[in-house]
Amino acid sequence: MAKKLLVVDDKQELRTLLKSYLTQEGFQVVTAVDGKDALFIARHEKPDLIILDLMMPEMGGYEFMRVFAREADTPIIVLTAKLDESDKVLGLELGADDYVTKPFSLRELTARVRAVLRRLEKRHEHQDLLRVSDIELDRAGHAVRVKGNLIDLTPYEFEILAVLMSAPGRVYTRMELLDRIQGAAFEGYERTIDVHIRNLRIKLGQEKDTQYIETVYGTGYRFAHDDRRSG
Repeated sequence: MAKKLLVVDDKQELRTLLKSYLTQEGFQVVTAVDGKDALFIARHEKPDLIILDLMMPEMGGYEFMRVFAREADTPIIVLTAKLDESDKVLGLELGADDYVTKPFSLRELTARVRAVLRRLEKRHEHQDLLRVSDIELDRAGHAVRVKGNLIDLTPYEFEILAVLMSAPGRVYTRMELLDRIQGAAFEGYERTIDVHIRNLRIKLGQEKDTQYIETVYGTGYRFAHDDRRSG
């Protein structure tokens, strides 16, 4: 299946050029005119990688990264006409994976896109087995063990637990968790997640609110960091 790229730039000529070239290179490409537009499109299209211009009149690249980093860990390649060391440090701190300085060759950009995606795939290969504290989740074997004991989860419970364990400390809204459960969204009711979470806590043997799955009131749920479960 073709990887989906989101190209964000306020110049229509560049968006059109990149979409045409990258499509020929085998990618699926969607575009956005600025950071605000990119937030909406990224939330709905869920791209595998984002190519992001920094200087845009309506929500620039830095502001986009600040907001989007709280929602997803999608890799980002930054396009910039000028880059000094402080700009690069800020971009890296906000989550940029690579930089391409304008003007650039289309071949160079494509090579960098493929390189970032390869690194991401290798990282995901090592995430088939998730271990957080005394819980082990095996994606390939579709098995979960708590303190070495195998527990039985429904497909929905398994997927929710996998999402939460993949990023301990990150808060997921109910809608985000619903989106991750393929086939569950038809129920159209966010509180369905509450039922799955309640059942999960029982099966995991959760004894207190700060153990394993935490409720973030008014927002959603997160998997607690190890240091917050100690003691």
